[in-house]
Amino acid sequence: MITDTTFSRPYGSQSMFAPLRRVLVRRPDAAFAGADPATWHYAAAPDLAAACREHDALVAILRQAGADVCYHEEPLPHHSDAIYVYDPAIVTDEGAVVLSMGKELRRGEEEPLARRLASLGVPILARLTGAARAEGGDLLWLDHDTLAVGLGFRTNAEGLRQIRDALSPLGVAVVPVELPYHTGPHACLHLLSLISIVDKRLAVVYPPLLSVPFYRLLQERGFWLIEVPPAEFDTMATNVLALAPRHCLVLEGNPVTRGRLEAAGCRVWTYHGDEISHKAEGGPTCLTRPILRAA
Repeated sequence: MITDTTFSRPYGSQSMFAPLRRVLVRRPDAAFAGADPATWHYAAAPDLAAACREHDALVAILRQAGADVCYHEEPLPHHSDAIYVYDPAIVTDEGAVVLSMGKELRRGEEEPLARRLASLGVPILARLTGAARAEGGDLLWLDHDTLAVGLGFRTNAEGLRQIRDALSPLGVAVVPVELPYHTGPHACLHLLSLISIVDKRLAVVYPPLLSVPFYRLLQERGFWLIEVPPAEFDTMATNVLALAPRHCLVLEGNPVTRGRLEAAGCRVWTYHGDEISHKAEGGPTCLTRPILRAA
């Protein structure tokens, strides 16, 4: 367990796998439990008491790993997906970029989350404006200075352009990644639905839905790819939260992927997520917004 969480500043997260020191979460509330499954594309309506128990257990795991857990508690009565705090913003070493949600029902989550980040000492570096759309689930740090941006139903070309403009002064290169149609515009298919990076040049992937250029880019960069079987793609085995290099948090019920991670030298923890994950299409990455990752 990591116990020293004193650092020179409270933010900075241009990595998918550096030790998670500070993280933002949002506990399930009445808006989440009251979601109409057809409207929100949930498998079923969540049970609030069970969802809160699952979320509290998840938070306990994050704290056990050494993270300082902060809560986003501003009321958002019409935003069932707001527990998925990864999506409305991205945190860089110079502050947060406030995004603009591609899922229309989620628009309006951005500024409340930005206010919470600001209250935690994270400056706002930039905001997407106009027709730009981008969600955090489409943003993947390949390394400290390279951000892959998925282009699909949630993130568009103008969103990519504005992110590139915001990050260029930081020396960050932005790489576009085309996403597949798969099950259509109403489902949640982000870039992070297809890949999670858990250490330098080690990634969990679902190759059947990766574009060939992106697959080749990963190979060129020397990534060792741990492949998720089709049955476990449906249970979000590709959505892996790195708590530290090769220290992974995955959703229960993915034994093949867990075994492959362990064979690659990873320490794997699991959490129970029938309500907060399976019903609403959001894994451990979606449920957390890293604020600080630092060695």
